[in-house]
Amino acid sequence: MRDLDKTDLQILELLAEDARRPFSDISDDVGLSAPAVSDRIDRLREEGIIRRFTVDLDQSTLSGGTPVLVRLSVRPEFVDEVRDTLRVADPVEHLFVSVDGEVTFHARLDGDATRTALNELVDLSQVRDYEVSLVESAEWTPTVNGTGFALECAECGNTVTSEGESARIGGSLYHFCCSSCLGRFESRYDRLEAGARSGDD
Repeated sequence: MRDLDKTDLQILELLAEDARRPFSDISDDVGLSAPAVSDRIDRLREEGIIRRFTVDLDQSTLSGGTPVLVRLSVRPEFVDEVRDTLRVADPVEHLFVSVDGEVTFHARLDGDATRTALNELVDLSQVRDYEVSLVESAEWTPTVNGTGFALECAECGNTVTSEGESARIGGSLYHFCCSSCLGRFESRYDRLEAGARSGDD
């Protein structure tokens, strides 16, 4: 496991501003060759820091629903299910889950039938209460802050330092804060995989 250096953070900041920025432009800004920038970006993707490159649409120029901010007070036993449902829902643009289980999302819904549109997104019987606000404007400006930027352990959620470990398990790369977490994760993965194989027999 390697620490992210100043150049990595610069590259991430430049990509956050414009994910389509050519490697040659990035190389001019960070003082590396374009192939070296490409290698670093590949490594950042391999380590799971960059998950995907997206298109930042100005939704105000497009038709397709009324922009709303929805706050859901979800019953505790349904928080994960509601989050997973909203994560893949087309109208949902941004999704947040607070530590107390409140789910907030920004979406474009049919303004004439907001409750119906909301009920199509999520089962309202899983929700104690909800609030819908019209959005006048929205901006998404991700930043990279070097002081608070760290990988999270796939097992316990703690910060992964330079003493941490990385391992490829089941074709995916995972990061761990210590060898104990790596061992627990691998053991659980092996048990689940063995159970899946025995279920196929």
